[in-house]
Amino acid sequence: IPTNVISITDGQIFLETDLFFSGVRPAINVGISVSRVGGSAQIKAMKKIAGNMRLELAQYRELAAFAQFGSDLDKATQDTLARGERLVEVLKQGQYVPMPVEKQVVQIYAATRRDANGVGWIRNLPVPDVTRYMSELLVFVETRHAPALAELREKKDLTPEVTKALDAALTAFKDVFLPSSKA
Repeated sequence: IPTNVISITDGQIFLETDLFFSGVRPAINVGISVSRVGGSAQIKAMKKIAGNMRLELAQYRELAAFAQFGSDLDKATQDTLARGERLVEVLKQGQYVPMPVEKQVVQIYAATRRDANGVGWIRNLPVPDVTRYMSELLVFVETRHAPALAELREKKDLTPEVTKALDAALTAFKDVFLPSSKA
């Protein structure tokens, strides 16, 4: 691990080969990695939307390991596994494809928040479609909802106006995006 990565985290990072080969980069195990800087280095908008994601991913990995041994899973466990699979897909990033923080916020917002019916925006997507959904969502927001992205970039916070604009963009995108098949 490069020294600058270690020093900015001021803690211990644990990488996992399984995560790396599944396409998760950096392949950090969020369940056992420790950072004392973490949230201090994030913008307000990221803190607001990503707060529980670390715990959800750790819970997902723990349940995924457990679920390999049994086939009878209750609905809550199935929902946690389905949500975790989609979160992992959202966090995959292509090599040499840096992303501005406001676009990261849009993607994580779509992955962690729910629509007006209480269903997660990506909950009913087939897992293989999540990456395509996220890339097409960014293009959609850039072209049709650019003011929301600009305000997010400027204020670095999820103001009520930005939240309303993101919900409107996600609602409009829901009518446009065509999944390859049903989840």
